[in-house]
Amino acid sequence: MRRREQREHIFKLLFISEFNTQKEMEEQLALYLADIENLEESDRNYISRKYMNIMNHTAELDEKLNSISMGWKTSRMNRVDLTVLRLAVYELEYEKEEVPVGVAINEAVELAKCFGSEESGAFVNGILGKIANPDKKVAARKASSKNEEQTSARPKSGFKVKDPSKKVVVVNRNVSSRAPENKNE
Repeated sequence: MRRREQREHIFKLLFISEFNTQKEMEEQLALYLADIENLEESDRNYISRKYMNIMNHTAELDEKLNSISMGWKTSRMNRVDLTVLRLAVYELEYEKEEVPVGVAINEAVELAKCFGSEESGAFVNGILGKIANPDKKVAARKASSKNEEQTSARPKSGFKVKDPSKKVVVVNRNVSSRAPENKNE
């Protein structure tokens, strides 16, 4: 069984645990694993071990998520998104050598897109991006202030409000239009 499939089974078990007690989950885990066709013993052990490890670290994972997600505490998050995030943060924090950062984020986004809402993929990607690159926002601010000092030319990406010195309104990096002339100048 491929890691992607194992990850999906772990996600499903974690999601099931949101609606069952710990005692019920022991039985649910056995029933779930018994229903998977052609499950090898090594896959069964991997799925069970990783599921239990994540459950044992839920408090720390939620604490990490709460410290990163602005305005979205774990108690308010969609259960699918929260489950995907717990799995991915566990991989980012506890399996750094086994799972590359990019793989953990990509797999989490794919799970969120598959099982979550339309916005789940972007939400999960944003949270995991903050965890994987906590200094990126600071670096982006420094870089943008450096660029502003050098030139007030068109931004490399994104949107920009009317620049009075250039009299150009930049809608996006591919389209621009002349700002209306101000007759009172």
